[in-house]
Amino acid sequence: MKTATQYQKVASHEAHKGEFKKCLLLYSGGLDTSIILKWIQDQYECEVITLTVNIGQTADDLESIQKKALSLGAKKALVYDAKDEFADIFLSEAIMANADYQGGYALSCPLGRIMIAKVAVKMAHKYNCPVIAHGATGKGNDQVRFESFITTLDPKLKTIAPVREWAMGRDEQIAYAEKYHIPIKQNHQLPYSYDENMWGNTGEGGEIENPENIPLEEKILQWCTLPEKANYSNEIVEIEFEKGKPIALNGKKKKLSQIIMELNEVGGKHGVGVVQLIEDRMVGLKVRGVYENPAASILIAAHKKLEMLVSTREENELKSFLDQKWAYLTYAAKWYDPVMYHIHAFTNSQNKKVTGTVKVKLYKGNITIVALQSPYSLFDQNLATFNKNAAFNQNASAGFIEIYNLAQKTAFNLHDWENELYKN
Repeated sequence: MKTATQYQKVASHEAHKGEFKKCLLLYSGGLDTSIILKWIQDQYECEVITLTVNIGQTADDLESIQKKALSLGAKKALVYDAKDEFADIFLSEAIMANADYQGGYALSCPLGRIMIAKVAVKMAHKYNCPVIAHGATGKGNDQVRFESFITTLDPKLKTIAPVREWAMGRDEQIAYAEKYHIPIKQNHQLPYSYDENMWGNTGEGGEIENPENIPLEEKILQWCTLPEKANYSNEIVEIEFEKGKPIALNGKKKKLSQIIMELNEVGGKHGVGVVQLIEDRMVGLKVRGVYENPAASILIAAHKKLEMLVSTREENELKSFLDQKWAYLTYAAKWYDPVMYHIHAFTNSQNKKVTGTVKVKLYKGNITIVALQSPYSLFDQNLATFNKNAAFNQNASAGFIEIYNLAQKTAFNLHDWENELYKN
């Protein structure tokens, strides 16, 4: 029987015991970071300042989290409101890039990590913390994201990742919390772990882990109603875009953060935006999660249709390719790679004409774009209509077909095609 290998620090950005007297802990108030707060004080014998970044999470009582951190020994417990910055800088780019990783995941966690890391570096400088601690595991993506972003923004900063070091599984963590009277939500009956911000809520753990099991969504979902239990009446919402960014909901101008949070409530009521995804992690693992991203799903569906309406086929084809590349780079902690600047330059350029309104019907888990209009629409009623008075010159079509088909026809007739698939 193999035993777990003892963790050894080999990277230059990993801090060692005795090298520092103060560290900044990225603190959510959940199971991992609450245990970490006590563990760091005991194992590293240093002061801990906690940082909780508000990026629109709804399940958290930030005041209670702050008090909890102080009760567990934190010297200071910082709460930083980044909702608008998160929405205006990062989520607006996500909408314009039609954020989708491997089939329905709108990248809430990767985008949130960029924002948190940015704030963490800022607070580490302000409070003279040479080390930043995080609660990511050695099997996950977030360790790559946090440590990559932190050391990119300031190569002098060091990091520690206690979950990599202590070799505790979920059961041992719960037992550790019980031993030291650390209040947590998880127990052996409800073992789910959540990561939430305004762009989405990710559920993992328990029976979700094994793809052979059917996730108990009625127990897992926190934002969304099950589609079969949603209202039998549909609802139509109208979203106005300006240069690719949502600026109004149902005719009322609002901040993007407000639009997102309101659509989470509306979409959640209709059970839209729930995705079960088996994803490819950066570290090579296949994992499954249950994702709730109602607002993201609605806004991306609306934006994508409007973008297609105002763009040529060639633009849409290239945009689709770059959107996928954007999603993979965002997922893989490459936000600050120069290639992202180039992709964002293209995305923002194409979105200059993505202006107009989109009507979206929500019904029992379904999102349907039912109407859209734009001053830059490439739809021409006179050209597209089947009526007699159409401006489209159908006389030119036959000549177009002859030239368009010339290469295919020539190549096909030069060969003796034996395959019945081609003959028929």
